[in-house]
Amino acid sequence: MNITEITQSAGSDKRSKRVGRGRGSGKGKTCGRGHKGAGQRAGWGGKILREGGQMPAFRRIPKRGFNNAIFATRYHVVNVSDLETRYEADAEVTLESLREVGLIRDFRKPVKILGNGTLTKKLNVDAAKFSGKAVEKIEAAGGSARIVP
Repeated sequence: MNITEITQSAGSDKRSKRVGRGRGSGKGKTCGRGHKGAGQRAGWGGKILREGGQMPAFRRIPKRGFNNAIFATRYHVVNVSDLETRYEADAEVTLESLREVGLIRDFRKPVKILGNGTLTKKLNVDAAKFSGKAVEKIEAAGGSARIVP
């Protein structure tokens, strides 16, 4: 690799807008801000949720019931078909080995094994959660499914 072969990502070298450089530039006089008012002044950010006297959307829409989104547990999902292709027979499937073979990215989320696909190899699988079909298929192949926190 040479220094001449290195290219920047598209859009990373965008030039800043040069304003106030005469009327011929297209950004002279008012510099693209228009005439008078708060939008023309420095430091004006505007209120995002302001709707000019109309009842704001977040007050028009009723807030009811319980939303589980912030309490739900998110899992790394691994299918038994993935275990079939990535592991040899009689292998120990742990969090560390799942990361080594590239089935999970990190240890921040727990792992759940699902029963999609077929499993013919005997595997000893450690995970936080298993689906019913996954346990059936692992045990039918002669392996074991152990729940680890």
